[in-house]
Amino acid sequence: MSKRAKIILAIVAVGFIAALIWFGKKNKKNIIEFETETAFTTSIVKKTVATGKVVPLEEVEIKPQITGIISEVFVEEGAVVNNGDLIATVRVVPNISSLNSATGRVKSAKLSYNNAKISYERNKNLFDKGVIAKQDFEASELNFNNAKLTLSNAESDLEIIKKGSTAGLGKTANTNIRATASGMILEIPVKKGYQVTQTNDFNAGTTIASIADMTKMIFEGKVDESEVSKLKVGTKIEVSLGAIEGIKFPAVLNFVAPKGTEEGGAVQFKIKADVTLDNKYFIRAGYSANADIVLEEKKDVLSIKEGLLRFDRKTEEPYVEVKVGEKFERKTIKLGTSDGVNVEVLSGITKEDQIKIWNKASKNDDETTAK
Repeated sequence: MSKRAKIILAIVAVGFIAALIWFGKKNKKNIIEFETETAFTTSIVKKTVATGKVVPLEEVEIKPQITGIISEVFVEEGAVVNNGDLIATVRVVPNISSLNSATGRVKSAKLSYNNAKISYERNKNLFDKGVIAKQDFEASELNFNNAKLTLSNAESDLEIIKKGSTAGLGKTANTNIRATASGMILEIPVKKGYQVTQTNDFNAGTTIASIADMTKMIFEGKVDESEVSKLKVGTKIEVSLGAIEGIKFPAVLNFVAPKGTEEGGAVQFKIKADVTLDNKYFIRAGYSANADIVLEEKKDVLSIKEGLLRFDRKTEEPYVEVKVGEKFERKTIKLGTSDGVNVEVLSGITKEDQIKIWNKASKNDDETTAK
């Protein structure tokens, strides 16, 4: 073998040995690449967010007592009114059937009155002459007075149908629509010239205005059935409004619906909470809002990050891998409350255990260690 061939073989051998050393180091590095971290003590708060809106505690709808046409509106939306303030007036449009019936009752009452009057005057003359007994005279007098009262009532009914009021009742006008509560005018859905109907057994009537006390607001929202059992009346919550960023208003849960409604395949339960307002901000009715509700809270408990967890494919039991010497051993653990980032560990590991941090780059690590 020539000297040149020996040199070439030596170079090839050295290159082969170097390649083996390089691959060996790389494989060794892949095996011991995992980092570790330990469990820690922290407080875990499990929350849920209920979406909804803020509305007045009480909203009163003002409706007319007669049917007619709006002749004038005296207030605007946003105005503050007191109980009894005039809101609008209604011009009466008599119902033809009611008007005809009332006119007929007046005519009938007049006939009865005239007849009773004649009988009364005749019996009075006879009684004065001593022809009839006092009892007979008193009977005709009672009949006359009843006829007079019936005629007066019939005429008042006819006047109310025509004008919406009667002078016989102290000039009380149903045509004047007044506030029945103090507060702010939220809405006036009618205008001058609108036809309105009165409230009766068959009709809810036309709403002329809605009034509410804007200093007393509540949050109305909904929560999922999986969380409603953990809610308790009296729980303190925080309400944030979409219209006012960076501010949270304290509130107290005061109602959890006993019956749920199905929405999009999930059962939702209505909740309500009294909101404490800040005088710096004017809260409008109907603002969209979110309520942060604490469902469960654990203080100073042993915890790990949820990213360290793995679950058995068959039993679905949670486990982690703990470093023992140069290897990692699988340990099944029991979990408690989770906040989505950290999870409480009830048993299975200690605070001193070195727990494997799973690496995304090593796709086969989980399968290899699980075997």
